[in-house]
Amino acid sequence: MRIRAQAAGDKATVRVLMTHEMESGQRKDPSGTVVPAWHIAEVSASLNGKPVFSCEWGAAVSKNPFLQFTIKGAKVGDKVSVTWKDNKGATRTDEAAVA
Repeated sequence: MRIRAQAAGDKATVRVLMTHEMESGQRKDPSGTVVPAWHIAEVSASLNGKPVFSCEWGAAVSKNPFLQFTIKGAKVGDKVSVTWKDNKGATRTDEAAVA
């Protein structure tokens, strides 16, 4: 994941670019076989270890999704951590400092 968090006053805007295939389970490969569903199901974020954001996603989200949200009370140097979990159980967590 590529995470960018920028402070502006007492808020921080967080932008996240996630790398994931995000297969819907409705597409067929060249031989006609249905490609199984494989997508990010849950996304959560924390600021200095405290949860601040969570959502559930489905198969309709595009490949390599982009997410943007704002956190109140963030200061320069705070750590923003983003975690996703897909429908096959794989997870990934990355963090960035608020600039």
